[in-house]
Amino acid sequence: MSDSRYIIPTPVNEPVKSYAPGSTERSEILKAIEELKSKESDIPMIINGQEIRTENKKRIHPPHDINYTLGYYHQGGKKEVEMAIEAALKAKKSWMELDWGERASIFLKAADMLAGPYRAKMNAATMLGQSKNVHQAEIDAACELIDFYRFNVKYLEQIYEMQPNSAPQQWNSTEWRPLEGFIFALTPFNFTSIAGNLQTSPAMMGNTIVWKPSKTQIYSAAVIMEVLIEAGLPNGVINMVFAPGPVTADTVLDHPDFAGIHFTGSTGVFQSIWEKIGKNIKKYKSYPRIVGETGGKDFVFVHESANMKQVITALTRGAFEYQGQKCSAASRAYIPKSKWPEIKAGLERDLKSIKMGTPEDFTNFVNAVIDEGAFNTLSGAIEKIKAAPDAEIVIGGNYDNSKGYFIEPTVALTSNPMFFSMEEELFGPILTVYLYDEDKYEETLHLCDKTSIYALTGAIFAKDRVAVVKADKILRFAAGNFYINDKPTGAVVGQQPFGGARGSGTNDKAGSLINLMRWVSPRTIKENFDPPTDYRYPFLLDK
Repeated sequence: MSDSRYIIPTPVNEPVKSYAPGSTERSEILKAIEELKSKESDIPMIINGQEIRTENKKRIHPPHDINYTLGYYHQGGKKEVEMAIEAALKAKKSWMELDWGERASIFLKAADMLAGPYRAKMNAATMLGQSKNVHQAEIDAACELIDFYRFNVKYLEQIYEMQPNSAPQQWNSTEWRPLEGFIFALTPFNFTSIAGNLQTSPAMMGNTIVWKPSKTQIYSAAVIMEVLIEAGLPNGVINMVFAPGPVTADTVLDHPDFAGIHFTGSTGVFQSIWEKIGKNIKKYKSYPRIVGETGGKDFVFVHESANMKQVITALTRGAFEYQGQKCSAASRAYIPKSKWPEIKAGLERDLKSIKMGTPEDFTNFVNAVIDEGAFNTLSGAIEKIKAAPDAEIVIGGNYDNSKGYFIEPTVALTSNPMFFSMEEELFGPILTVYLYDEDKYEETLHLCDKTSIYALTGAIFAKDRVAVVKADKILRFAAGNFYINDKPTGAVVGQQPFGGARGSGTNDKAGSLINLMRWVSPRTIKENFDPPTDYRYPFLLDK
């Protein structure tokens, strides 16, 4: 098989299923939810392919039903992190020397398993553990993760095919080596697909991984690991540990074989990690690769020529799908004063019709925020807005944690363009609106560009093409993913590579060839077919 030339199938995006009443997928997901809830899960760490349990068990509950127990995970510590590092280093040689097509086959198989027999289980675990409605789970845990595996494998093929020219009497090549050492993958709660991509994309390139999922995503992370093992992932290639963040980071970042981090999470955590890497730089065998996607304070900017019905829908979906817990969620809007009555009325109609509750009830558009910490932060922000002299709650503003962590979709209006909820990432269903004079369009675009430290996503709504072009140019560095007449969420692998700059990360574009290039260290090789036998060049001859 090593003499084969692998041709990876051209990937296409996984179709999104509807889960309409009476559909096969609806009955399958309801059955999967029932099966998961029929027993309490016991979730061990996976280190060197072995299940590792401890005496320190932590309870898992749905964010929307805090008194219900889904199961327990086994929390580790420094010892287990060190075991994971050792396992990754031990597995490195055989994994990187495995023919790339053999590595690719594992992830293609995993994609097919997710598209078929594991689809319902993966989605159900995400719905229960992360409080996502069935549509949000489908586009994330199923479709996007499938796309990551299929498209990344194609990018892998394209990278290996990138070879230099060879001149007469020589043979030139590039070896796309994995990094020396191990990679640390630190993944978030809000997207199961990100949790399944950050550790596998470096692994595809021949690296071995220590993976720490968010403690609030462990329920679905266990399913990801189950799929990868079933697909043929060798022991030690990806090691899943559940240790406290500071313990894990200190242990990993202090190791001389630390080769890089693939991260999605808060800006503050990423900056602290970067700082620690800088302090430890003399310890490492090589300069670590630092790849991260962090926060966002994503905007929707409305021009007076926009279609206001489209704007209303974009704000409702962009701000409140998955409770605003998307790095790309619309959280600030700039609206012409003359258009605000129409937009406000439309938002009131939409939000009045939205139901909130458990994702097991498919009529609920909004579910719970992830945990008590998020609930406290968001409810505190709402109270701060209510008390502010230069802002007011115009829609929503209620919250309740008696059964689950529920925050009502909330729209605030401020007269202060630098109000805290226009600048700070809240990561929840709170949209803040600033009204501007129509004749100050360009001036307000510059204001939007300078308001926040983040630059992840943003959108412009306008029919007037001159207005679109002006926004595009002024907001060039304000968003790594920029949308014209569309909400600022919903990037699709292979279509809109995702990532931002400024305080939003390193912009290495997950779901693209760019990201995979970060996990290799190329070696240029030249072979001379006819080496010279005399040091003298022709110019040295006297005649």
